[in-house]
Amino acid sequence: MQTIQPLGWFFLDDEMKHFLSTTDYSRTELQHLLDQSAALKQHPVSDVLAGKTIALMFLNPSLRTRTSFEIASFQLGAHAVVLEPGKGAWGIEFEPGVVMDGDAEEHIVEVAGVLSRYCDAIALRAFPQFKDWSVDREDRVIRSLAQHASVPVINMETIVHPCQELAMMRTIQDHLGEPDQRKLLVTWTWHPRPLNTAVANSALLMASQFGMDITLLIPDEAYRLDPQFMQQAESQAARSGGRIQVSQDIEQAYRDADWVYAKSWGALPLYGQPAQEARLRAPFKHFMVDEAKMALTRNARFSHCLPLRRNVKATDGVMDSNDCVALDEAENRLHTQKALLLELLGGQ
Repeated sequence: MQTIQPLGWFFLDDEMKHFLSTTDYSRTELQHLLDQSAALKQHPVSDVLAGKTIALMFLNPSLRTRTSFEIASFQLGAHAVVLEPGKGAWGIEFEPGVVMDGDAEEHIVEVAGVLSRYCDAIALRAFPQFKDWSVDREDRVIRSLAQHASVPVINMETIVHPCQELAMMRTIQDHLGEPDQRKLLVTWTWHPRPLNTAVANSALLMASQFGMDITLLIPDEAYRLDPQFMQQAESQAARSGGRIQVSQDIEQAYRDADWVYAKSWGALPLYGQPAQEARLRAPFKHFMVDEAKMALTRNARFSHCLPLRRNVKATDGVMDSNDCVALDEAENRLHTQKALLLELLGGQ
């Protein structure tokens, strides 16, 4: 098997680092992970992490994330323990200084401490509460875990989805080669309910690091992403030679795109108000990705993080075409997460 050497940038001056957001790392560092993932795809099974353990905590449902992390651990010789607080594990309180007289039985201080003594890394999936965006935008749950853990913490999706970002960029490079100056369309699509903005945030953050020409297509100004992500992406694009524009013009946004990435998300000004948000969203079902829109592109590939509601977000014709690479991206979750585990758990 080819030897995969860790770069070592997750640990600087003996200070432990986590994988909470790709914005904490440079393009060079992220490219190293992407290159490792390509090598691991060719050599998928080894015992390089034999004896290592990782706790996977899911506060929300998962198919690809859970499966890919469990299999990635297994194929590298490590062992993954899946925990579902409130189901197969005690409910957890994440806020400091609270009187714990509710449903939660354990505080994150003790949970992080115990798991840090058992495991070599802890991963967490914790969606926002969809009540108050001024609170949820602070990403308190995973940051509380990272604060109290003494082992690396991995973000399996909160208000960003950095593992999905890695898989997205690996897939772009697999099909397009160098991403610089390639046109990426990130398009909003209708959904029966308002969803998390995490994947849209992450698509902008990753693509802006890699010099892409990004168009964010939205149906209304209310669907702009949070300024903290827009500003970070704009800053990264300025450094990488990329560009970001926001558009409500469907034809202009699709025209000459090299890559179409679809996602549904809710309007932040109506966050926590699903009935009002549904009324705003109702007229925009025509934002679904269909064959006519894809025909405006430069023979673009189409992808989505999945799960995807067919004939709601994208038509059967788009999903079943040779240009749809959503399954390639889903597979790349496995390879990129292996590279991440190698770096964090010290495998060589």
